[in-house]
Amino acid sequence: MLKIDNNFTPCPVDDGDEIFSNGIFEFNITKIISHVQKNPDSFRLEEVVVKDVFNGFSTVNESHMEHVEISRPIILAEIAPGRYNVIDGHHRLQKAHRMGINIIQAYRFNVTQHIKFLISKKAYTTYIEYWNSKLK
Repeated sequence: MLKIDNNFTPCPVDDGDEIFSNGIFEFNITKIISHVQKNPDSFRLEEVVVKDVFNGFSTVNESHMEHVEISRPIILAEIAPGRYNVIDGHHRLQKAHRMGINIIQAYRFNVTQHIKFLISKKAYTTYIEYWNSKLK
């Protein structure tokens, strides 16, 4: 069970930061990527099978696809115990899928690693309630 940290401070959002929204749960992707770059030994780069993480339902900006670099790792976040979703890299997955590429690089963030990148206190407390409900 996760416990609410009453001292939780939402991740700040600066102009130009990329935010991934999944309903109320909004993650600061720019800050996550910066954190990985500053702490490379804390995160293991792994290979994931494109078809295992690509659901085909994401809306992508087609005009952006030409410039997408599939060599950049995607980010998977543990959104429920043992269940990971893509929070960064939908365009890369779409391009890899279209090109017939089977494997892509990824960083896999567990709940304690990614929860600090939520950008609101309400999202944080709701996330903890949601997570704990999945443990019952």
